[in-house]
Order: sequence, then C-alpha cells, then structure tokens
Amino acid sequence: MIVAATILVATYVLVISDRFDRSILAILGAGAMILSGVLDQAEAIRGIDFNTIALLTGMMVLVAIARRSGIFEFLALWSAQRVNASPAGVLILLSAVTAVVSALLDNVTTVLLIAPVTFSITQRLRVPPFPFLFAEVMASNIGGTATLIGDPPNIMIGSAAGLSFNAFVLGLTPIILVVLAFQLAATHLIWGRSAEASAAARAEVMALKPASVITDARLLRIAVAVFGVTLLAFIFARYLRLEPGSIALICAAALMLLDNLAHHREAQAARIVGTYADVDWITIFFFVGLFVVVHGFEATGALAAVARQLLEAFHGNLAVTASAILWSSALLSAIIDNIPFVAAMIPLIKLLAPAFGGDEALLPLWWALSLGACLGGNGTLIGASANLTVAGFAQRNGVRFNFITYTKWAAPLTVVSIVLCQIYLWLRFF
Repeated sequence: MIVAATILVATYVLVISDRFDRSILAILGAGAMILSGVLDQAEAIRGIDFNTIALLTGMMVLVAIARRSGIFEFLALWSAQRVNASPAGVLILLSAVTAVVSALLDNVTTVLLIAPVTFSITQRLRVPPFPFLFAEVMASNIGGTATLIGDPPNIMIGSAAGLSFNAFVLGLTPIILVVLAFQLAATHLIWGRSAEASAAARAEVMALKPASVITDARLLRIAVAVFGVTLLAFIFARYLRLEPGSIALICAAALMLLDNLAHHREAQAARIVGTYADVDWITIFFFVGLFVVVHGFEATGALAAVARQLLEAFHGNLAVTASAILWSSALLSAIIDNIPFVAAMIPLIKLLAPAFGGDEALLPLWWALSLGACLGGNGTLIGASANLTVAGFAQRNGVRFNFITYTKWAAPLTVVSIVLCQIYLWLRFF
C-alpha cells in the first residue's frame, strides 16, 4: 500500500508540475506499478478502461475528418450574420454555438476552430476580441458538461458507472441549460450591452459569404450524415447492445472509408495518415497510464480505507457527501487537470455503493463529480485545456489574455454556476 501510494502521489505531483509531458509520466507511473510488484502485467491491463479509450479515439477521428470540410467556420460566420453582425448578438450566438458544438465534440477542438473565425469577425467589427473569446471558453466547458461525449471526465464516469448517453442528457442537460443561460446573461451585462460597431463595419461582416468557407461540400454531407448516425446510435445504444466505445470506433472507421472512396490509393494513404496524426495521442496514452496507476492504488485496498474515512467524516449522509464531492471537484479542477482527479475519484465513489444502498443510489454522486470537475475548469486560466488553447491563440494575435485578466472574471462566474448545481442536486435528489 505504501509503495502504491508513493507511486500515485509522485505521478500526480509530476503531472501537476507540468515540467514533463504528462503521457510519459503516466506510462512511467504505470510501469513503476508493475516493476514494483504492486500489479502484474495481466492485472495492469485489466485496469485499463478500453471503453473510454475507444470512445475518445473514435470521436477524435470523427472530428479530425469533419473539420476538413469547413463546417465549423461556416457555423461561426452563419451565426454572426443571423444577428445582423450586432456585437451583442454575436457575443451571445457564438457562445451558444460553441456550447452546442462542445456538447458533441471535445472542447479543445471546438475552440481551436471557432476562435480564429471569432477573431476575424471582431476585427472587422472593430470591437475588442477578449470578451468574445472569454465567453467562448466558458461556453465550451459548460456545453461539454451536458453529454457523455462532451468532456473526457464524463466519458470516464459514464464508462465506469455504466451511464448511457441518454442518462447524461436527462441528468445534466437541464442544469447545464440553466448555467449556460446565466453565463450568457452575465457576459451580455458585463460586455455585450455596451459593445457597439459602426454600420460600415457591420456591413463588411454581412458581405461575407458563409458558403465560401466550405472547403469540401461532399465531405460535409458525409460527415453530417455519419455524425447523425453516431448520435442516434448513442441514443439507442441499449437496444443495439453496443457500448459507446464500439459505436465511436465503428462510425469513425465508416467515415474514414467514405471519405477515401473518391480518392486513388496514394491519396487515400496520405489522408488516413493525416487523420491518425490529428488524434491527440498524448491524451490517449495519458489515460492508459493513469488507469493503471489508479488501479494499482485501488488494488492494495488503500481506496477502500479512504472510503471508510469519508463515510465516517460525513456520517453516511448522501447529501453531504454529494456536496463535498461537488465543491472539492470544482476547487481542485480549477487548479489542476481534472482528468487525474476524476480517475482517482471514480473507484472511490464505487466503493461507497454498499453504504448508500447499491449502485443506483450513487447517481447524485456521479452527477456531483461531473458537474464539479467539468465546470470547475472554468475557474482559472489553467483549469482546462480549452482555456489555455484560447489564451495561446489570443496572445499570438496580440490580445491580452493572461491568468489574472481571465481569472478575475471567470472565478466569480464559476462560483455562481457551482451554486446553481448545488441547488439542482438538492432539489432533484434530496
């Protein structure tokens, strides 16, 4: 137990320090669990949640192919023109589009695609880009919380707890809509209502042709069709007797095949290599190593001891336990990567099932973990990968987007969103 705890803590500290690549550290931590004798290789492999790995990989492949069509740039420009290029309207609608897209794709990809278009639109409107980029960061993390596939912590929770795509939509989307509405209202009051653009600047944006950013109309039609099938398969997964990971990989392979049918053999090879190169393998291998490290700690009985301590501290009260998980998840996710935290919390929560009456009684704890971990990432600039991605883009384009500038606005808004989640959990479960 001491050896496993030492390896776990050392891995987490090094990951948090951000001095070395996190995937390397996680794989080395997994190797240390095996070399030290805490786990043998067969047990280490059993600790890897391949459903999570498959779902992540499949969705990354789907996005990598779909983005080539220009669909995301089209959505951003189309949205701006739907509100006649009004800065206040653009702020609200681009944020809403970001939230919706983030519920279906990963957050980093969403902001990578929408941020450059947003910057171009704000330049043409001659308004400060920071409020728009800030609102999109917040919206991406909020929208990603709404579904099983929107954020990696949800993928992990869904796979471990056996929660379906529909379960996440029914359990989390109602409160996420409330949080998003609050976020849109807040950003409008802070920046939107005072933002103005000249008639000439708005006319310049309205003159742009959204269709011109579509680079491959055939791929666009195919990608939309395959994404539609994928979502339907997620919804009816129980009747299809398929896990989300299987659905994502099968649909990703289908889209790759359809994308390459119109190209000769040499071009197919180049496109496939390019697609695989766009997969975030750092995140994939980070998950693989992290699963083994946490499983090694769990296998020693250490997590069971922690679970007993939690029950004693909260006197076996489910409502208090859910509140503690919500707020601790939000606080820690604002300052460290939420993936390692969620990976450690999942087996811990599962161990609480007997004390609370079985697996079904744990539902409020799973929702508390998801809401805290996903929304807490909005709290500071380092709380989520999407935050840092937009900050890097902004600063490369001369926009001030540093830790203090972001956090002074984000932290209070995040606290309010967690308060709303707390009220939701109380009203729905207790």
